Amino acid sequence: MILHVDKAEDLASRETIASMSGLEFIQAIQRGELPAPPISKTLDYWMEEAVEGKVTFRGKPSFKAMNPIGTIHGGWFGTLLDSCMACAVQTMLPVGLGYTTLEYKVNVIRPLFSDSDEVLAIGEASHVGRRTGIAEGRIVGAQDGKLYATASTTCMVFSL
Repeated sequence: MILHVDKAEDLASRETIASMSGLEFIQAIQRGELPAPPISKTLDYWMEEAVEGKVTFRGKPSFKAMNPIGTIHGGWFGTLLDSCMACAVQTMLPVGLGYTTLEYKVNVIRPLFSDSDEVLAIGEASHVGRRTGIAEGRIVGAQDGKLYATASTTCMVFSL
């Protein structure tokens, strides 16, 4: 299969995405056959695992994601969790369907700092239907397994 990449956007074309199941698409990104989204480079996280209904990202908090009081900004938690949860929903979609986040909620349980160890963001789909997908996520320490945040999302499912 030849995968078209739009060089101007550095993202897969809509035609390429629509030609693959959600799992095939997400796993192609994970294997490096399709480019990772630019936001993952900006915020220092990458896909580590992608199976049907579950996607795990690994991230490293850094100085550029800090808020004014010296902790990692809540938006970093939110972006990482939105990514793993929505990708988990995508892995459950058949050829020709995509998703977008309709809403999500994040609970930060403990802070992260720029010198914190890497974390894992684990998203798991709990329901994926014709119109919506629901998933839960959590951020845990990659070394110590401590829980840093939890989240839930609802995604809108649509034809590509």
